[in-house]
Amino acid sequence: MFQISMQQLQEWIVAKKDFVLIDVREIFEHEQDNIGGINIPLDELSRNTYTLPLNKDIVIYCAKGIRSVIAIQKLENKGYTLLHNLSGGIQSYKK
Repeated sequence: MFQISMQQLQEWIVAKKDFVLIDVREIFEHEQDNIGGINIPLDELSRNTYTLPLNKDIVIYCAKGIRSVIAIQKLENKGYTLLHNLSGGIQSYKK
C-alpha cells in the first residue's frame, strides 16, 4: 500500500494520469461531498472487485483515511498491488 497526498492526487489529475479513484464512504456521504471517482461503499467492495483493473493505479479515499486502509487490505487479499491511500481522506481536501 502506498500513501498519496491531496497535492500528489491533484498533480495526477492535472497530468491526466491513468488511474482509478474510489470513494469507499456510504452513498449519502458521497452525495454530500466528494472529490470525484466512483462510489463503492466499503461493505460492497468485495462484491465489486470484478470492475476494478489489476494493472492500474487505484486511489482509495474515505472521510479520514481509516475505511480506505481497510478497503486496501481487502483488495490486497484479492491480488491488487497498485493501491494508494489518500492520506487524511476527504478531510485533507477540505483544509
